[in-house]
Amino acid sequence: MCCRNCNMGPCRIDPFGEGAHTGVCGATAEVIVARNFGRMIAAGAAAHSDHGRDVAHALLLAAEHPESGYSIKNVNKLRKVARILGVAVENRETKEIAIDVAQKALAVFGQQEGEIPFIHLAPEPRQAIWRRLNLVPRGIDREIVELMHRTTMGTDQDHRNIMLQGTRAALSDGWGGSMIATELQDILFGTPSPVRGQVNLGVLSQRDVNIVVHGHEPVLSEMLVLAAREGELVNLAKSKGAQGINLVGICCTANEILLRHGLPVAGNVLQQELAVLTGAVEAMIVDVQCIMPSLPELCKCHHTHLITTSAKGRMPGAIHHPFSEENALQTAREIVREAIENFPNRGRVDIPDEKMDLIAGFSHEAITYMLGGRFRGSYLPLNDNIVNGRIRGVAGVVGCCNPKVVHDQGHVELVKELIANDILVVQTGCSAIACAKAGLMIPESAEQYAGKGLAEVCRTVGMPPVLHSGSCVDNSRILIALSEMVKTGGLGRDISDLPVAGAAPEWMSEKAIAIGQYFVASGVFTVFGVGLPVQGSEVFYRHLSEEHETMLGGMWAVEPDIHRMASLMIDHINKKRKALGIDKGKERVLFDMEMRRELAI
Repeated sequence: MCCRNCNMGPCRIDPFGEGAHTGVCGATAEVIVARNFGRMIAAGAAAHSDHGRDVAHALLLAAEHPESGYSIKNVNKLRKVARILGVAVENRETKEIAIDVAQKALAVFGQQEGEIPFIHLAPEPRQAIWRRLNLVPRGIDREIVELMHRTTMGTDQDHRNIMLQGTRAALSDGWGGSMIATELQDILFGTPSPVRGQVNLGVLSQRDVNIVVHGHEPVLSEMLVLAAREGELVNLAKSKGAQGINLVGICCTANEILLRHGLPVAGNVLQQELAVLTGAVEAMIVDVQCIMPSLPELCKCHHTHLITTSAKGRMPGAIHHPFSEENALQTAREIVREAIENFPNRGRVDIPDEKMDLIAGFSHEAITYMLGGRFRGSYLPLNDNIVNGRIRGVAGVVGCCNPKVVHDQGHVELVKELIANDILVVQTGCSAIACAKAGLMIPESAEQYAGKGLAEVCRTVGMPPVLHSGSCVDNSRILIALSEMVKTGGLGRDISDLPVAGAAPEWMSEKAIAIGQYFVASGVFTVFGVGLPVQGSEVFYRHLSEEHETMLGGMWAVEPDIHRMASLMIDHINKKRKALGIDKGKERVLFDMEMRRELAI
């Protein structure tokens, strides 16, 4: 309820009590809240989309300068993405296609008119809704800039109109910048497939040089993986008294190196300080987003070198190694060498024993293959099991961790309750790490925690009941998966018809707001925990939680109580099942010959 968009204030109003009911300029509660909410969407979309821009630069470098260390790992996906972007692929070399794909992707950020290309992957009825409401993003940067303009003092005074642009900016993230990041990372570094790994602080090593990567952009961490495996550097580590080099991750960079290399995950966002406190970390390398400013002071208490790499993310007290895609491998070698040289400076080490096995890497492509194999890959088995009731529905549980609640408790309790009710859960980001630590990402957990129907499916396929699909930007994988479920048939014509729901139990970042809005705009019922900064205006909250459903087929809900959150999601999934006519089990009938003759062919 506080507006700081000009210097006549700040204005903090109280629409419920005795105080001022409008700001100095006359802005009402719903306008103030809409502007603040819109600016959170703009910031979140900018962060994810800037990530995608850097990946597009790396792809261009891989095509033009393979000596940089970057290379194209998935040619099939390159050709698939090329077709989506309108790039010719027939009778062309991989290098030529990659250059055009990178340039087309970069152009999407700055284009001023038309439609961003990945929007066409959504179901046709969904696209029709967006076009009718004029919500299809014209270009990624344009929508973010316009949202910032509209929320400037004295510009847009209609909360509904502000949110139309907020929705368009959010869609430019989910179906634009984030999708570009995910798809191009798969081309460069390989598309994830199921891989075993380990998680929690116990993955740190007493005997190895421990290097922690933390942040969000894998363009450097992929090079660190290569450097840490080079024989010369491994031998240097041994000469300093270590047995080898142990590269682990924190936060979303951890998810990236886990999915593609099976490397261990030390923890999620609220464990970044705890990793340093073990005294076992020689170097923590950070890039952008979710990096705590407390780290430099904390590292002074230990031998840990805190190393920044991005020009966008400098920190006083940290060592800076300037990174660009052109010098990526050389920078990675320098950082690994610095960590090795720091190993003899270790003091007291206290590494917790806790660590847990997990299976991660459930990309859209991996799920398709897992359900049907190479020649019959399809979402049909998933849809069939939803129709027959073994799987009641699908939930996406994503987002950050928040110290307002017990660490990880919201994620773990919600997911346990969902899978107990035969709801398959797909996860990304720090939420995925939370549930992996709780042992929910191994196949055996289905027998212990899942309902009878979901457990039967998991046992048949050999999968866990909770699927780890990647980092924050990889929420775009869930959008593609939902679209594929619609395309496969049997569950309605649009994403809003599916028995699915989304949640962010412990969100804290502006990125989560952008993610929430693009899922709602795609037709998904989405619940946030730990409050939402819109409830100071009943008018605006009603717009998000009721009017959005009429307009977009998806809507927001806020519920801090985890069990009530689960109930909301289960009730919504049941409502969608009823609307589809699959809420009741169908009686099996054994056809005799006379009944067979009556069947129409």
